[in-house]
Amino acid sequence: MKNMVIKGRKVVGGVARGEVLVSQEPICFLGGVDVNTGVVTEKGHFLEGKSIAGKILIFPIGRGSTGGSYLIYETVSNGNGPKAIINLKADSVTVIGCIIAKIPMIVEPEKNLLEFIRDDDIVEVNGDKGIITVFARSFK
Repeated sequence: MKNMVIKGRKVVGGVARGEVLVSQEPICFLGGVDVNTGVVTEKGHFLEGKSIAGKILIFPIGRGSTGGSYLIYETVSNGNGPKAIINLKADSVTVIGCIIAKIPMIVEPEKNLLEFIRDDDIVEVNGDKGIITVFARSFK
């Protein structure tokens, strides 16, 4: 099977490739992610106990107050942030956090990635072109 190329809206430029971490739920970086470890700490969250460090993080939309933008930046500054973020819908907190942390970001992909992408699948996010490449092993 061939790789799948999905177009989206580019928000923050840059290219990153790696393993995916998927959440079916919105993520709040203010109080929901430990900036020193990258571990999701929000009680009862779909990703509770998992680390976002070095992952291509896919989730529907961010939530929370504007302080979350700085916490995204701080997580990256501490070496525990995601390589890239893909959201189904843009929210200002996550967008601003990706801008100041220089995390490649794409929103509004033409296909709902939450329906078929799974943790540890490999994708490449090209924030310069607004293209997500899902590598073939993801479909086996």
